[in-house]
Amino acid sequence: VSQEPAALREEGNSLFKSCDFQGALSCYTRALKLSDSQPENAILHRNRAACYLKLEDYSKAEADATKALDTDPGDVKARFRRSQALQKLGRLDQAFMDVQRCAQLEPKNKAFQDSLRQLGAQIQQKSLQLSSTDARVQQMFTVLLDSSSPLSDRQKAAQNLVVLSREDAGAEQIFRNDGVRLLQRLLDCKQEEIILSALRTLVGLCTGHQSRTMAIVNELGMERLCAVMGLGGEALSLAACHLLQVMFEALTEGMKKDVRGKEEAILPEPSRELRSMLRHLVEVLTAAEVSGAGRDSAINLLVKQVPRKSLRDPNNSLTLWVIDQGLKKILEVGGTVPGVLDGPPITDNTHMSCSVLLSKLYEDLKSDKERENFSNLCEEHIQYHFTCAGLEGKLRAIQTVSVLLQGPSDVGNRTLELSGIMESVISLCASPDLVHQQVAVEALIHAAGKAKRATFITANGVALLKDLYKKSENDKIRVRALVGLCKLGSAGGTDFSMKQFAEGSTLKLAKQCRKWLCNESLPPSSRRWAIEGLAYLTFDADVKEELAEDRQALQAMFQLAKSEDKTVLFAVGSTLVNCTNSYEVDKPDPQMVELAKYAKQHVPEEHPKDAQPFVEQRLSKLLEAGVVSALVCMVKQESPALTESCKECIARVFLALVQKQEDRGMVVAQGGGKALIPLASEGTEMGKTKAAQALAKIAITSNPEIAFPGERIYEVIRPLVSLLALDRTLLQNFEALMALTNLAGISERLRQKIIKEKAVPKVEGYMFEEHELVRAAATECMCNLVLSTEVQELFVATGNDRLKLLVLYSGEDDERLRKAAAGTLAMLTSVQPQLCQRIPESTTHWLEILQALLLSESVELQHRGAVVALNLIQAERSLAERLMESEALEILSVLAKGASQSNPTARAAKQCLDMATEYGIIKPNST
Repeated sequence: VSQEPAALREEGNSLFKSCDFQGALSCYTRALKLSDSQPENAILHRNRAACYLKLEDYSKAEADATKALDTDPGDVKARFRRSQALQKLGRLDQAFMDVQRCAQLEPKNKAFQDSLRQLGAQIQQKSLQLSSTDARVQQMFTVLLDSSSPLSDRQKAAQNLVVLSREDAGAEQIFRNDGVRLLQRLLDCKQEEIILSALRTLVGLCTGHQSRTMAIVNELGMERLCAVMGLGGEALSLAACHLLQVMFEALTEGMKKDVRGKEEAILPEPSRELRSMLRHLVEVLTAAEVSGAGRDSAINLLVKQVPRKSLRDPNNSLTLWVIDQGLKKILEVGGTVPGVLDGPPITDNTHMSCSVLLSKLYEDLKSDKERENFSNLCEEHIQYHFTCAGLEGKLRAIQTVSVLLQGPSDVGNRTLELSGIMESVISLCASPDLVHQQVAVEALIHAAGKAKRATFITANGVALLKDLYKKSENDKIRVRALVGLCKLGSAGGTDFSMKQFAEGSTLKLAKQCRKWLCNESLPPSSRRWAIEGLAYLTFDADVKEELAEDRQALQAMFQLAKSEDKTVLFAVGSTLVNCTNSYEVDKPDPQMVELAKYAKQHVPEEHPKDAQPFVEQRLSKLLEAGVVSALVCMVKQESPALTESCKECIARVFLALVQKQEDRGMVVAQGGGKALIPLASEGTEMGKTKAAQALAKIAITSNPEIAFPGERIYEVIRPLVSLLALDRTLLQNFEALMALTNLAGISERLRQKIIKEKAVPKVEGYMFEEHELVRAAATECMCNLVLSTEVQELFVATGNDRLKLLVLYSGEDDERLRKAAAGTLAMLTSVQPQLCQRIPESTTHWLEILQALLLSESVELQHRGAVVALNLIQAERSLAERLMESEALEILSVLAKGASQSNPTARAAKQCLDMATEYGIIKPNST
């Protein structure tokens, strides 16, 4: 490829003309990097703006057009493109000014005149809308400010304000009518419903609007917002948390926009507001007056907003700042033991949330130096408490180690090696104080996570755990000791022959776990530990079978999954993955197994009850017990405990549940389809793939418009397209193609969404796949996609073999492929008659392929052949002559006999002959 800017520009121009906008964009971008000529750069920016308009990236289109105008203010094309971008961005006044200037430069240009009229009408409509909205805003404010108004009227007005703030015009009017000051007064009132409405109105004002957000942060102050989040009620805390999240997103999005249009107000960089928000959130962590729910919300916000969204982004400065300013505070909260030590109020979820935050911060570090600093700060904090503050300090240190072991476990393991820590854990397990005992046993359980540590504890701690399990009079301690034993007992994983404990003891432990799980007199935190135990024990197929049979235990587990205790999510997910066998299993090569046996090496064995018939029965029992509604609730949890690995577990289970076609209806009816969409877009790569495959299976056999009602159906397309990749399995490719075929057949809007997700080149690629089912599925998908003009234009464009491929596939042996190819051909030749004359040029075998379709035993193939023949005859007389000179005349004559409304093939054949008669190629009696 030539590296000259001019040659790259020409290449971009030809790609643009053939509708390859992404390719053109790439050429112009490469040319810009090489060019040092201002006039050349202006043309490249103008051309690139046209690409961005076509790709619907209007902010970048506006930015590029502005760069072109900076060099040449008289460039009418660039100005018109900027006007189009501004119009799409809703900045109508600026768009009008640009197009007005274009019309002054070229008064006879019809496109400019049309655009002027259209923008004038839009601006007038917006003005009317604003004036009516203005009156509504004033009326609501009057009611809200009048303390003598009935409470019900004030509540209704506050609610109406929320609705209004969700419209652009409404949000702008509230903001301009001194609304922020009023909302500030509402936040200070004592009525929860009105405070909630004020928070939700602020969400409307801030969503996607950087300048308003900056003004609101500065006017309200973070202290006030954090104080609302720290109030006792969970509803208020969550609403304030949501507002702060929206504010973060508005500010960070604003920082990503590298260029702003000239006419837009120049805004200060929002980093000062971001730092202010982060500083206040970090201070909230240890503030004694903040409620437990408020603290959890602050941690949740830090989890979502601080680490980089992509590791390709080189800037992890927010993470480094939070570690520098707040790591000690996070560890302080993580080390709090309720009821024993002085510390801020926490909930059952706080420790897990701290673990997730610590893990996210550690994973976001880029160098060994940064990681070493993080570990040293943690070790110093733990060492300080362990050595300086007596027994309470040791407890705090051990609790902090527990939190680290559940988070960045490498750091946790290092702190475990600190002098005296492990010995203190073992000795506190025997403490007469129940809380001390509980903290120590939990630390011991988390320490058993690593194989090295598990071996040490098996040697030193098993006797202690057994003693606690058998002799303790407190079920809270017994259930935790039991989990420690479960964790050590499952060290062989799914390998049936590698069990550390005597035969049958895992079943006894599991029976006790199920008993505690069903015991409603135990606190939820202790019943959660029973599920933790099952998460380890269900590696054993006998345990899976007994749990699946115990409907009461299953339903108790599902109830806990729906409860406020979010820390249970991963344990429930892991248990269900084990019960459904939805983990990855590497089947060993039989020859390697024989060699291993010969060399007396250990060979993993599968339990007989892990065979497919047993798994299917367990899946049926889980469905009957209500597993789908539990999974749906788990997905909805707004909690750091819903980690990426937890989402992967849920996605794996969903995929197992939809394996059988007859079960998919139940999964959809209980909300499974809706729940899978976020799982397919957020989480681990494996989790997203599993969720996307489950969506594909549902979209293949259910009516997609019922399974994914309303706008949700459009959200399914991107996950499906993600399965069209070389690193996915052929089954995943096949199922995605089948699902996309269904969706492409529903509406033009869905086809446009599929095209926008760049699926067409991928579908074309799979039309060359060796596997005949995948090849046929891709061709079927293309058959539905050619209903869109953009896809038709790909076939109309010269210099490619797309048409030839369809003609050749229409003559293949595989009937499914022939039907799809001939159907596509029939469709294309109907809507793009110019393609008809190119069919004889595509291959010398075109006539025999067409005749073979007409002679096929399949009625569907005959009909497709007859439609193609009719389209050829209607398109051009010379084609009609060639057909009538061949055996096609005789075949069509036979097919045309008995033409009726109920026989479309005969009807099409008769139309062929009638057309040939009109041309005078054949005589009427020759039929």
